[in-house]
Amino acid sequence: VQLVESGGGLVQAGGSLRLSCVVSGTDSLYTTAWFRQRPGNEREFVAGRSWIHTRTYYSDSVKGRFTIPRDPGKNALDLQMNSLKPEDTAVYYCAARRDSVVESTADLYDYWGQGTQVTVSS
Repeated sequence: VQLVESGGGLVQAGGSLRLSCVVSGTDSLYTTAWFRQRPGNEREFVAGRSWIHTRTYYSDSVKGRFTIPRDPGKNALDLQMNSLKPEDTAVYYCAARRDSVVESTADLYDYWGQGTQVTVSS
């Protein structure tokens, strides 16, 4: 199973970016999520979607600004990030797990992408 992320970059505060993640190498469905890691911090949950009911979940820090667009495809997870702030600067990782529950704990995910840098300038 491989996860490939794309879409990071540099943007000014208030701008937008869209991240994409594709899970390949499997026909099974996976619960997918985005995490981010700022320098010196632990990896933190950003948003996720269950494969069984497609309900989406967001952390309080991004709710209302970030959205997971509906149905980008099986085992794919886009993240539309609007109204970006300098504190959103981090490496963003896509993660996947077979269980249908979206968890906010990084250790509960089985597969990870290589990460994509998002930098928001003030």
